[in-house]
Amino acid sequence: MSNSHLLNKVILTFIDNFKEHREDLSALLLTHQKYLWLGSDETSTIERLSLVDTDKFTDHQQFRVAEFINLPAPENEEIDIEGLAYTDYYLWFVGSHSYKRKKPTPDKTDAQNFKRLAKIESEPNRYVLGRIPLINSSLFSSCPHPHNPDVQLNAAKLEVTEQGNLLMTALADDPHLGLFIKASIPGKDNGFDIEGIGVYQSRIFLGLRGPVLRGWAMVLQIELEDSSPEILKLRQIGEAKELYKKHFVWLNGLGIRDLCVDGKDFLILAGPTMDLDGPVQIYRWVNGVNLRENVFSNPDFVQDIPYGNREDHAEGITLFQDVAGIPSLLVVYDSPAKSRLVGDGGVVADVFKME
Repeated sequence: MSNSHLLNKVILTFIDNFKEHREDLSALLLTHQKYLWLGSDETSTIERLSLVDTDKFTDHQQFRVAEFINLPAPENEEIDIEGLAYTDYYLWFVGSHSYKRKKPTPDKTDAQNFKRLAKIESEPNRYVLGRIPLINSSLFSSCPHPHNPDVQLNAAKLEVTEQGNLLMTALADDPHLGLFIKASIPGKDNGFDIEGIGVYQSRIFLGLRGPVLRGWAMVLQIELEDSSPEILKLRQIGEAKELYKKHFVWLNGLGIRDLCVDGKDFLILAGPTMDLDGPVQIYRWVNGVNLRENVFSNPDFVQDIPYGNREDHAEGITLFQDVAGIPSLLVVYDSPAKSRLVGDGGVVADVFKME
């Protein structure tokens, strides 16, 4: 597949103890034209790198989510952070909200692997949808609003329930999603799996990798309000005063791997919902933040993103015009090709020109 849109390569350098996690980056966000925030789907931390040159980010700082938000499980259990967004001095992040199935491994016997493949797990930290105050380049548990000192900004998360959180409880009876959730279908088996978050004003959009229904991918739209300083609840929205809205989007049968707000549009990173390499594509969903509920949308295809053979799976995108000087996207990969690994802490990301 041609790389004609490839504009540049950028080296992201992490501290050495993050060495293995540079291979499972799953969320990406550029803020303040120089700070790169990243999430891994194997940790419960948020990473920050700083721009030192147009093709280099270093000065790795690690933020433990548990320092800002009470996690439902010990912090050594992953959050599986799949999306990051920034608006109004808050860094938003979302876990996958998915079940996972054990995979067969070469060191086990067939009999052991048969058992592994039958084992499905749900981990409480994966159901975290939260926000942390972000001022300049630092995260805070609580701080005054920089322009309105009477307003206090607080780190908070959507209220936890036995089903995971209030959103999962609300979705359990949904005609499209309820059966997938009740049946505990793992994310990589076309089960329920959040992989992107976009925030516009008070609207929060969650892109689903799965389920994809007859080729249609889904975006959930919610609004949150404070229930207490550290807890958020769902606000009733839409004509029917429901707790969420649904949008169906046609991405050629692909699921959503990341969402990125560009003005009033969404840029969508689309990829397979199952355990496949590709195809991987970028779509522009024009005026996506203002859609009526329960509509079918056909976002515009923008371009293909290259992928490898069991490697180089694009997982995160962020607008990169502030660094590159022209409309562009920075893309990070899960399972990067070995040629992308630099030294003990570096990994190469790609910058693609936006047509």
